[in-house]
Amino acid sequence: HDLYPRRRVGEMAEMNPPRGPEFAKRLDPRKDSLSKEQIEFVRRVELAQWHKNLQKRRGRNVLTGLAIGAVVLGIYGYTFYSVSQERFLDDLEEEANSARRRHDSKTSVN
Repeated sequence: HDLYPRRRVGEMAEMNPPRGPEFAKRLDPRKDSLSKEQIEFVRRVELAQWHKNLQKRRGRNVLTGLAIGAVVLGIYGYTFYSVSQERFLDDLEEEANSARRRHDSKTSVN
């Protein structure tokens, strides 16, 4: 009483193995004649699946948003850190002051 009976050695396999009972048959409401109860049941099942998928999607969206926010905050923080480490403006200002002093000392000697 097996679903797939055993074959003897050397016996060719069938092209279409015996099929078991159909569990989830696809329905087309336009082609299949369904009662109002069946249509309502299909709608309830579809709504339940939609809600289930919505929860998964919402969780993924939250994780994606947090990841993007973390990257943005990381870039923002690194930018502030690197700008605070830069001293090139101080170096330029020192050079400008020394050039001014040299220029002033030359003009005051003349």
